[in-house]
Amino acid sequence: MTQNSLFNGPSPSKTTKASDAGTKPLAELLRPVNLQDLIGHIEFTENNLKNLQSLILWGPPGSGKTTLARIISAKSELKSVSLSAVTSGTADFRNIFDIANRGTKIVLMIDEIHHLNKSQQDIFLPHIENGNIILIGTTTENPSFELRQALLSRCKVVVFPRLTNSDLMQIISRAEHLTGIPLKITEDAKNSLCDLADGDARYLLNRVEEILHANIDHPLSAEELGDFIHKKLKSYDKKADEHYNLISAFHKSIRGSDVDAALYWFTRMLHGGEDPLYIGRRLVRAASEEVGMADPQALTVAVAAVDAYHFLGSPEGELALAQAVVYVATAPKSNAVYCAYNEANAYVEKTGAVPPPKHALNAPTKLMKKLDYGKGYVYDHDAEHAYSGQSYFPEERQSFYRPNDRGFEREIRKRVDWWNNNRHDDSKHS
Repeated sequence: MTQNSLFNGPSPSKTTKASDAGTKPLAELLRPVNLQDLIGHIEFTENNLKNLQSLILWGPPGSGKTTLARIISAKSELKSVSLSAVTSGTADFRNIFDIANRGTKIVLMIDEIHHLNKSQQDIFLPHIENGNIILIGTTTENPSFELRQALLSRCKVVVFPRLTNSDLMQIISRAEHLTGIPLKITEDAKNSLCDLADGDARYLLNRVEEILHANIDHPLSAEELGDFIHKKLKSYDKKADEHYNLISAFHKSIRGSDVDAALYWFTRMLHGGEDPLYIGRRLVRAASEEVGMADPQALTVAVAAVDAYHFLGSPEGELALAQAVVYVATAPKSNAVYCAYNEANAYVEKTGAVPPPKHALNAPTKLMKKLDYGKGYVYDHDAEHAYSGQSYFPEERQSFYRPNDRGFEREIRKRVDWWNNNRHDDSKHS
């Protein structure tokens, strides 16, 4: 498959240019009308059109979801209805179902389908199941989180990747060809405009249209373009999929000891308006999960950074968080504690409430002493090396914590190995 691009078909016709330019938005004039004009986005072919099934079109804004939905509607021989999940209600959907149940198979396009509540999603199931309705839903949200599994299992999910700057430059060229007017900005400014659009073709074309209609007497530089257009923040929604994508990239950068990437995602989230304390909480978690006992100080540094942010506030507090990002990302890594906790948790769930060995119990009463509570216990500080070698594990011993040989955990490994080698075999109890 060729490079991502929203437009790859033939240039707009002279007829289109003469009759429509100036009467419709530029984004609408340049919208592809044939499937072959959409390339690189999806594994969706003419054969998919002939054997149409219910689809969920998922991708960022301006990536071509609505365009594909319209192409499907235009090419399908079935009756098509377009609704918005934001403005339509259950009554609207039931009216469509009534028509379909009377023998008219319908392609129902629902924009922003993630806005449907669970009960609304459920009413689609029997109609998709019996084939009366072919659902084409568009969403910018991860359908795994926003749509019910029962609905998702009845649909094919089509993923639209974010458009690249190269794709956006092709769209600018298309706009210039359609209008017959070169855009009065320098090549550097065009690149800046693509950066500003951040993969959103619709936003790009709206800005292109503003520039075309403006009274500009010379090609604008990148700096002048920034003054001309109100800057749009990079795509980031604290409650949407991008929120989870960026925090995932941040955490994995720390795990991978890529300090520069960790700082990049840290600042990306801050610029997007993320709560610094949310990042701080993830940093504390990473200090335990990814560093652990390889450098116990990492947890102290991360918690101190969160405290510093509470004390200083913004923007001074972000520097303390950045310091902790650098410390945790560059610390030696070990997930031995994380793995040990998970294994111990799984073992407890499997074995249930097994009592401790008798020698590990206190015996404050005569009855408890009679029942051998505390019998045979050796006070470790009275033993050589302050180690009695007794086992405090219930029943058969298990090994959960297996320290590695990185950082401070190398020293801990020596201790654990010595203790295990010198633990008494007769410390097991019946």
